[in-house]
Amino acid sequence: MSLLFYKRPDYVAKLPGPMNLTQCQIYVERTQKHRRAIPPELSFENIIQNKALPPCALQDFMDYLIYVSHDAENLQFWIWLQSYTKRFYAAPPSEQALSPPWSAVDGLQPAGNDVNQPPRTADKSRVGVSEYEVNFDQQEKPLSPVVSPQFDKQSFISGIANTTKTAADSVEDANAQVGLKWQSFTIQPHRSEINRVISHYLAPNSPRELNLSHKTRSAVLHALQHTTHPSAFSLVRDIVEGTLRGQSHPNFIRWSICNGNKPRVLFVRNAGIAHVAGGIFLALILILSSANRWWRLFSTPLFLVGFAIGIAAYKGLCVIIHTGHCRNLRPWEQFGDGASLNSNSFDNNHNIMNDDDQAALSTDDVYAMSERGDSGKRGMSMETFGTSNGYDHELWVERYKRKSLLQKIFAKNIWIQDETVRVLQDRIVVQSYLLSLAITVPLTVVLVALPKGRFY
Repeated sequence: MSLLFYKRPDYVAKLPGPMNLTQCQIYVERTQKHRRAIPPELSFENIIQNKALPPCALQDFMDYLIYVSHDAENLQFWIWLQSYTKRFYAAPPSEQALSPPWSAVDGLQPAGNDVNQPPRTADKSRVGVSEYEVNFDQQEKPLSPVVSPQFDKQSFISGIANTTKTAADSVEDANAQVGLKWQSFTIQPHRSEINRVISHYLAPNSPRELNLSHKTRSAVLHALQHTTHPSAFSLVRDIVEGTLRGQSHPNFIRWSICNGNKPRVLFVRNAGIAHVAGGIFLALILILSSANRWWRLFSTPLFLVGFAIGIAAYKGLCVIIHTGHCRNLRPWEQFGDGASLNSNSFDNNHNIMNDDDQAALSTDDVYAMSERGDSGKRGMSMETFGTSNGYDHELWVERYKRKSLLQKIFAKNIWIQDETVRVLQDRIVVQSYLLSLAITVPLTVVLVALPKGRFY
């Protein structure tokens, strides 16, 4: 990976309308030419298997999808499917025989007699190993929201709108909407769990409805009526995985490389513009005067600093924070244990921490405080079943809005643990200074060469 010519992954915009395999292929084609921008240490497999460190850990990926990209249901479903596939093939052959593989070619008939061997679409080698294992309640019960200790009455009432429906009722309604009339085979293994997945991800208007076309949804529901074999999810799995790999993952890496929140980056960018404007103003004053032309060199540092921090800010980096290889705390990370980390924070013994202690917070400290306070989705986002991924009702949203602009700009910093991210940031900052030097030198030469104005 070149030092001088490294470029962050380009932003991959979402395609309009429901997702299908054709659109996923477009994502793949867009990202293929930018694969060198993502080092192997930050590959999709390493992120999913939680091998990368913050700010590129699996929890960070989920946070990005919830709070920035707003499509966390893709990752939540995909993690569940990997776990489900692994558990299905670990079951006794007698149970697997009850749910034969599903063939999209045959359409109406399960294919294959060897139920112990997965088909190509359910290759075991594609099953990711994650530390987030899913525990399922096999007993069917009414759908009820997962409520955080921090909730308001309105969000709670809206979250229990469908509590009178069981998962089976939701599945029956979903099948009816796509024209499927007969009942699923209840004797098959994991049928109750499959019903819950349908009611959460596949049914129209479900809490975490996947962005699928009517044709894709009908095909998957039709397959799940016949079998609970993982191959029944092959179509939706390919679409979800294609979206995660081709769109969500590159955008997440691009976002993770930035070390400043939006207010901080805009502030630094404007500071760079101010430095350049100040250099131009100083040079013009000296050019119009009778002073020696070499005095004009005093504008050079302003140009060099202004262009450098401006270029770095354009790429999402604050060079001041970068000197310590830190980043701003995200808005949802700034509140834990019911208190802002910018005000009174507490250590593990619930003693008030001073500002110096807060400034030295590690990533693990922040994560632990977020988990203890249940502040937002961080604790529940890895759960397969729950309410929608909206966060407007979370307390940190209103509290962050009440912060002043200065508090948002000068938010607390946290050290970047992942060495690969630090290296990428180093390269971007070095590039910024080199580009600044390349612009400043000829600009200074031109300004020095201009004749004196002798107006005063």
